[in-house]
Formats: sequence, C-alpha cells, structure tokens
Amino acid sequence: MTDASPTHGQRAAYIRGCLLVLCCGVVFSLGGLIVRQIEAADAWQIVFYRSLAQGLALLLLLSLRDRGGIGTTFRLAGGAGLAGGACLATASICFIFSITHTTVANTLFLLSTAPFMAAIASRLLLGEPVRPSTWATMTVAMLGITIMVGEGIALGNLFGNLTGLATAAGFAGLTVALRQGRGTDMLPAVCLGGFMSAAVAAFVIAGQGRGFAISPWDLGLCAFYGAAIIAAGLSVFTRGARHLPAAELALLSLTEVVFGPVWVWLVIDERPSDGTLLGGAVLLAALVGHALYGIGRRHGGR
Repeated sequence: MTDASPTHGQRAAYIRGCLLVLCCGVVFSLGGLIVRQIEAADAWQIVFYRSLAQGLALLLLLSLRDRGGIGTTFRLAGGAGLAGGACLATASICFIFSITHTTVANTLFLLSTAPFMAAIASRLLLGEPVRPSTWATMTVAMLGITIMVGEGIALGNLFGNLTGLATAAGFAGLTVALRQGRGTDMLPAVCLGGFMSAAVAAFVIAGQGRGFAISPWDLGLCAFYGAAIIAAGLSVFTRGARHLPAAELALLSLTEVVFGPVWVWLVIDERPSDGTLLGGAVLLAALVGHALYGIGRRHGGR
C-alpha cells in the first residue's frame, strides 16, 4: 500500500488555505454595513458601480503586475476563467433579485446550500472526494444559519427564492471553476465577473430609464465596496482555492454570514436577535472546528 500521508508542505498549504478563506468571509461580511451607509442609490446602481470598481481594480492590478503579459494571463485562465467569471456575475446579479423579492432570512438560508452544491458539482466534474466530516460540518452549518434566520423564514416570493438558489449555484460554480484552474492564476475570472455583472446592471438601468447619476458619497461607498471588499476578498479567495477542495471553499467562506450582523451591531448599534447570536455561534464553531479537524488530520497523516 502506498503512503498517502501528507507532506509538511501540503499541511502548511492546507492551513494557509483555511486561514485565507476564513478571512475572506470576514472581509465579505463588511459589505452589509457598507450598503447600510448608502443614502439614495438603488440596488442596480449599487451593483453597477460596485462591479465596475471590482473589475477596474483587478484590471489595474493585473496590468501593473504583468505589464505586457496581461493578455497571456487572461488567455491562460482559459475556459475555467470565463466560466468562473460568468458564475460570479450570476451570483452577484441573482443576489440582488433575491434580496429584493424575498426576505433576507430566505436569501441567507438558501445561500447556505452553496457548499452542498459545490460538493456535488466538484465530485461529478472534478472527481474531488468529499470527506464525511465535511458533509457533517455542512449540515451543522446549515442548522446554525437556520437558527440565525429561523424567525424570518417564510414561503416568500417564488421568484425571490429561485434566484436565491441561483445565487448559491453561481457561487458554487465559481468555487468549482477556481479549483479546475488552480494551477494557473485565476484572478482574471474575478475581473471578468465584475465587468460582466456591471454590463448587465448597465443594461437594466438604461432600459428602465433610471439614469446613472448618484451622489459622490454613494459613489465613493460603491467604489470602496467593489475595489476594497469584493476585489480584495475574492483575490484572497482565489489563492485559497489552490489548497482547498471546492466544498470546503464554499463552507469556510460562510464566516460572512457570522460576522455581517456583528459589524452592524458594533458600528450602528443594531443589536441582532438572540437567535442570530446563537445560530452564529453554532455556525462559527462548526467552521472553526472543521478547519482545526482538517489541520489535525493532516498533522496526524491520516
């Protein structure tokens, strides 16, 4: 029988991947607080300027880093990069439809299905095995989110619920695409996703005759959201994708759900309910426990 024990380098890479993705979720969790500070811009204007800033920030980063080789960087990302960008754009757009057509609780609950979708898709498309501990942690995490938002879960609007599922599917698709292209630089996927979603938002805004003008304050917040939160967070996420299976990527990034209410509580004194705090504690314990178990498992060589 061959020795399948992980090397020291593999263990270090796994630890680094866990930390990157856990931190990525924390960075993403600041998005809700930023949106709460926007004064007048509507949802599609937010999507447009946030996504445009995301795409431009990453394009600038890639241009400065690769200089004349940026075309090669995008070309090497290949089909996986294009698919990842499309999935990211789908998730960004469908999230807005979901959040505006059903309850926030429903949207968050449906988003918790993303790790299950990623696990199934990565198994079918990439042949990645999913450990029993990962399935167990995903179940506990979903229970934690159910406790967090349980009071607000309702039948809701069918379209809102379907787009919530589409958001989860888009994010799961992104994780699978990043894993497929893990041997290359996948930042182009995030860059393309920003421009794709910005293009769709621009089409909707123009079609509805709303106009693109927003206040300097709102524009600054949207730009910061896209460049400093989404672009930076997904840049970290793509690095974590090199070291973690797709299911664990989607799972560990759920720290976004845990810390989102915390920032709102600390900054604008909007106290979350006891159910939100309890469910968040269950979710966080599941995520950290899973990461520690994975680290211990690799140190034990099992």
